[in-house]
This record gives sequence, C-alpha cells and structure tokens, in this order.
Amino acid sequence: MQSSLSGLLLVIAGGIMQGSFTLPMKFMPGWKWENTWLVYTVSGLLIAPWVLAGGTVPHLFAVLSGAEPRALLAATVFGMGWGIGSILFGLGVARVGAALGFALILGMTSAIGALAPLLILHPQDVLSPAGRLILAGVVTVLVGIGLSAWAGKLKERALLARPEGGVTQGAFLSGLIICLLSGITSPMMNFSLTFGAGIAEYAQRLGASASNANNATWAPAVTAGAIVNAVYCLWLLRKNRSAGEFWRAGVRRYWLLGIVMGALWMGGMASYGMGAALMGQLGPALGWPLFMATIIITANIWGALTGEWKGAGAPAVRWMIVSLVILSIAVFTFGYSSRLQ
Repeated sequence: MQSSLSGLLLVIAGGIMQGSFTLPMKFMPGWKWENTWLVYTVSGLLIAPWVLAGGTVPHLFAVLSGAEPRALLAATVFGMGWGIGSILFGLGVARVGAALGFALILGMTSAIGALAPLLILHPQDVLSPAGRLILAGVVTVLVGIGLSAWAGKLKERALLARPEGGVTQGAFLSGLIICLLSGITSPMMNFSLTFGAGIAEYAQRLGASASNANNATWAPAVTAGAIVNAVYCLWLLRKNRSAGEFWRAGVRRYWLLGIVMGALWMGGMASYGMGAALMGQLGPALGWPLFMATIIITANIWGALTGEWKGAGAPAVRWMIVSLVILSIAVFTFGYSSRLQ
C-alpha cells in the first residue's frame, strides 16, 4: 500500500514537471526559438538520458553492444521519428500556447500510442473488450481535440477583434496543423520502447532492475531524437544568423533556464518511470493516464496564470475546460483498457 502511494505521488510529480518544462521559454524573450530549443536539447535530450541510464543500468555499454541489432535499430529509428515530433511540439506550443498545445498534442499522442500497438501487434484483439475500449477512447480523444480546436478558434477570433490582441489572421490555423502533426509523430517514443523491448530485456539479464531497464532503451532512442532537434536548431541558427544571441549581454540566465527545461523534461519521465514501477499492476491502468492528465492540467494552469487566455472571452475558456474534461476521460479509458488485456 505504501509503495503504491509513493508511486502515485511520483507519477503526479512527473506529470507536473512534464507539464511545466516549456514554462521557462516565457521568460527568455531575448532569444529566438532555436537558441532556447538547442540548449534544452543538449541538456535534456543528449546529456540527461545518459546520466540517468549510466546511474541505473549496470554494464550499460555491454547491454547496448550485446542487445539484438533489430531492437537497437527500432529504438533508434522510432527515436528519430519522435525527434521530428519534438521539434513540431516546440513550434506548435510557441504558436498556440502551452495550454492548447499540450491538450492537442497529448490527446493525439494518447490515442495513437494506444491504438497503433493494438493494430500492429494484436489485430485479432481489436473487437475484444479491451480493443473496443481503446476504440471508444480514440473517438473520445477526437471529440476533445475538436472542442479544443474550437476553443482556440474562438480565442483567435476574440483577440483579432482587439487592437492589442497581438495575433495575426491564420496564426492559429498554422499552429493547429503543427500541433496535430506533432501528435501524429510524438507517439513514436512509445514505439521505441515497444519495438526496442529487447534492449530492456537484455539489461535485466545483466543485472538491471525491472523498473530501470527501460532507461537502457531511453538513452539511444532519445539521443536519436536529440540529433534531429539539434540539426534543425543549427540550421535555423545559420539561416536566421541568431548564434550571436548566445553571447549577447544580459542573457546569462537564459542558459540556466534552458537547462532547467531539459531537467524538467527528463526528470518528469524518470519520475513517471519509477512511480509506475512502484504501482505494480496499477502502473499501466492508472499511472499512464494519470501522468498524461496531470501534464495537460498543469500546462493549462500555467497557461492561465501567464495570461495565455487573457482577452479570449468566456465562451473560449468554457469550451477549453470542457475539452480538458473529455480528454482526461479518454486517457483514463486507455488506462482502464490495459486491465482487460
């Protein structure tokens, strides 16, 4: 009972960290997007995963060199796909705000992350009780996403009507498309863990605990995604001639804020992993949906506190709240379906 409670608290803490990781970007107005995202990428996606894996997986490099090549290839390739989703995530949140961006992207990620493994690995179970629940969850997600998009459109319409609104016609539509594309590609990190499971299994044979074995898969998968992010950022630095922003006077604290972003992202994933392991059988059923719901709610709280919905009007806010409730119901539906499998 005590371990389950500790696991629950760790999952919630992980969700709060994940839902907060883009918050420092609001306090870095002197840097362009690529400056901020590159520091976050190096600290959170290149360095942190190897520190975590090295500290929790015995004989890490022996694990990676001895694991099935097919598992290592799957983890790397899907990690690169997730890296594209990560870039789109950052661009989408920058355009539509953390509140709406997290809701749209994580809603899509939950649906595809639950549906794709079912269709690929267990197509015969699509019409089973668990399969029907997953399909119902997907439909619920689509409804929630539609309502979120409607709330965002109402917000854009209200801000366009105000001279000081600070938005341009079509900005919401482009941000919406980017967020949906991110929602399609971001679940590839789940595929890295699913199809790269041989790495974690070999890590356990060499002494890693069940709760830490996936860290051996995280390291190459996240690194592959980090390389994609870093290359894109470097291209933007050259294109926009913004590399000099790193050394401009008055931006020293920006480096720290970028590192904090990376620490929050990786810390959130590590906290969730430990918490889900402590929850035992409740991990997939309650841990994952609670984690996703906490991320969405946290991002929306920060969005409200930082004025993302200021001037959006009461109808937009009401529809956004309704969409959050529906998306939360959907992710818990996915979690409950795992108990029937």
